[in-house]
Amino acid sequence: MIHKPGKPHDGRLAWVSDHTQAAVFDQPLPLTLGGVLPAVVCGYETWGTLNVAGDNAVLICHALSGDAHAARHGVDDAPGWWDALIGPGKAIDTDRFFVVCSNVLGGCRGTTGPGSLNPVTGLPWGADFPAITLADMVAVQHRLMQRLGIGRWRAVVGGSLGGHQALNWATAHPDCVGHCVALATSPRLTSQALAFDVIGRNAIQTDPQFHGGQYYDQPKVAQPDTGLAIARMLGHITYLSSEAMEAKFDVDRNRPRDIATAFEKRFSVGSYLAHQGEKFTQRFDANSYVAITLAMDRFDMGRGREALAQALSPAGVAGGVESFLVVSFSTDWLFPPRQSRDVVNALAHLNHPVTYAEITSPGGHDAFLLPPEIAQYGPLIAAKLGRVTRDPPRLRPTDTPVLELIPAGASVLDLGCGSGRLLAELRRRGHERLVGVEVAQPKIIAAAARGLDVIDYDLNRGLPAFADDQFDVVVLSATLQSVDELVHLFREMLRVGRRVVISFANFAHKALREDYAKNGRSPRSDRAGGAYDHPWHSTPNRRFPSIVDVLSLVEECRATLHEAVYLDSVSGRRVAAEDDPNLNADLAVVVVSE
Repeated sequence: MIHKPGKPHDGRLAWVSDHTQAAVFDQPLPLTLGGVLPAVVCGYETWGTLNVAGDNAVLICHALSGDAHAARHGVDDAPGWWDALIGPGKAIDTDRFFVVCSNVLGGCRGTTGPGSLNPVTGLPWGADFPAITLADMVAVQHRLMQRLGIGRWRAVVGGSLGGHQALNWATAHPDCVGHCVALATSPRLTSQALAFDVIGRNAIQTDPQFHGGQYYDQPKVAQPDTGLAIARMLGHITYLSSEAMEAKFDVDRNRPRDIATAFEKRFSVGSYLAHQGEKFTQRFDANSYVAITLAMDRFDMGRGREALAQALSPAGVAGGVESFLVVSFSTDWLFPPRQSRDVVNALAHLNHPVTYAEITSPGGHDAFLLPPEIAQYGPLIAAKLGRVTRDPPRLRPTDTPVLELIPAGASVLDLGCGSGRLLAELRRRGHERLVGVEVAQPKIIAAAARGLDVIDYDLNRGLPAFADDQFDVVVLSATLQSVDELVHLFREMLRVGRRVVISFANFAHKALREDYAKNGRSPRSDRAGGAYDHPWHSTPNRRFPSIVDVLSLVEECRATLHEAVYLDSVSGRRVAAEDDPNLNADLAVVVVSE
């Protein structure tokens, strides 16, 4: 049964979208922690049209205080909380996809929660609402999926708590998920994040008006609004970064807004938080806040790569999740980037296709909702959904010999992959298992927009995400001279790849020698361009290796040299080994193994 939801009995919703529908599930819902909900109502909204095959559907999962109204349905509709991402022609294109967003179980915006009537007593559940988990939330969404006639989600997309839901979908129902997109999220909350939730719940549950959770028959003035507002104020601080708060409040820190409030407003940040807290009490239920934060706090995929790999392994079953997209934000201290990297490392270790980007942003945790940041990560989501850049890649001079040295069909890990030119060409040649590693954000986005799996990772950390001999070939293209921990990385490459292909600039070739001898300046050659064409004060080159230096490193690490190609990139000719390549070649490619 699907119908329009009515207003909640207690009047706590200030606004419900006219586009919100309700799916009523009369069959009992067994809960993960025990107990049963006799029936469940799920409030949801949709955009676009489901195709005949039922395979163009995208599920949007909202964060703690969100709801089903993720985007506008037209110019006359109220704004949605993810308008910049969802809509006609946007990254999640409602002209192509049938987009669904539901209010979570335990919520107060159309889905069964503590404020709903207990069919046994005829009274609101209140504190008697059973304990729920993320898995229970996903179970309700799974029922909605079946009700709507959807066979498999093209993608499940969510940020924060929504990211937790997306990860739960990938592991609990891998056959139902094409792509898992998890933004600003984590495999579990840090102890610090847990602490903030504990304080928020304490503020609510110790409010004199809480009445043990049974406050629904009380007048509005006797609701636990003070505790709920404080919980929201505290939470709001965690959603911002120090930089964002400085920019927002320092200019007028001693000029607070003149608002009517019982909360302190001596400073601008005080009046802002008071406004946010009191506004929140008009649209949210205190018991729902308690129930949902507890569900989020209970979510735990484990700690460490082995535990996470075990938790994520179901996603890789035959017919399971095609790929993952994980995005973190540099100033998010609630769900810090290291937690996203933990998930990515576990997926990479399992050989699950994954793209990861850490977006540089001053926005803190809320960055995933902000239009400037959406403009950066939106193309990554669009690529996962099939809007891939197919422009022919322009190969670098060293790419041609590298391509020649990679066996047909080999799995390849390309370190310093740039915008994915080499990987795109390998894909065109029919290679299937291709992964890039890059640290420059624009290049990551460009590579991912080509539909390539690329991971934002600092090569100075080595390659701990990857297993021994995980790839047939590991490539380091024109990046050797910019790596700090080169010996460590070289040994890691030998460990991870059965063959290692390194292309590098030779800083001992004659043009640089002559320039240094005649002009007495740091190695630079405008003629050669590329790695050489940088002034000494702003060069990315941390060292200036020669061919002799690299061959000596191969010998010191007791590696085996299989092939070597030496090039004069200006003339395009190859330099024979007997023709002194250390003098006459400006580029080199070597193939080695452990």
